[in-house]
Amino acid sequence: MNFKERLNEIGKKIYSISERPILTSTIVLIVVGIIVILASLPYYNENFHVFFGQVLAEAHGMIFDIAVIGILILWLNKTGEKRSRIRTYKDEIDDFRLWESEEAAFRTVGNIKRLNRHKLYNINLAHSYLVKTNLNYVKLIGANLNYANVFNSALIDINLENARLNQTNFENCNMNQSLLRKAYANGAVFKDTYLIKANFENAFLIKADFRNAFLMEANLQKAYLTGADFTNANLYKADFRGAKGLTIEALAVAKTLYLAKFDAEIVQLIKDGHPELVGK
Repeated sequence: MNFKERLNEIGKKIYSISERPILTSTIVLIVVGIIVILASLPYYNENFHVFFGQVLAEAHGMIFDIAVIGILILWLNKTGEKRSRIRTYKDEIDDFRLWESEEAAFRTVGNIKRLNRHKLYNINLAHSYLVKTNLNYVKLIGANLNYANVFNSALIDINLENARLNQTNFENCNMNQSLLRKAYANGAVFKDTYLIKANFENAFLIKADFRNAFLMEANLQKAYLTGADFTNANLYKADFRGAKGLTIEALAVAKTLYLAKFDAEIVQLIKDGHPELVGK
């Protein structure tokens, strides 16, 4: 083997070592350790106690660096990684926003749940496609779901407090025990939806569609109900006290008002014009 070939062989071995970080670090540690120990031999022999005291002082400084600077750097790295992940989840929601497919729906829901784990609830889901998904127990407090399509999905005990739900499609969903207090759901579709014990207190439900909905024991106190459609809706034990815009015409087409709660003037109108609705 000539000199050039030998040199190439050495170069390849050095390059292979550089590709193995643990081995590289170990070799560097050994080489630097030997140099430092050889350079320190005179101090070991002449005044070992003083030298050892200085080493301990440096060790204390190293511990302080690890405790303060190391932890700070670790915290900054973790914070940066968290922000990067959150940005990725939000970007993916934006990417799938107008894509009407099963994959888009499930990928979006996955990102919603990941953001929830980071305690982020105010998510922009406007125009999102969420058909036939599982959003049980999800928190979307203050979120924007305007014009979203959530048809035939499970939303049991979902928290939509203060959320924007204008023109959102919740048709044929299971929203039992959901919280929609102070939500803006004007023109939202709740047709054929289960809303048992749902809380709509102070919600804006102008021209909302509740046809064939199950609103048993639902709380609609102080809700804005002008133009809401309750055709064939089950309003058993529903609470409408303080509701605004509620008319006897809207209630007359409901399936039942048995044990429902109304303000005194509405109760009298029902008794006078539609007593059959308050029967079993």
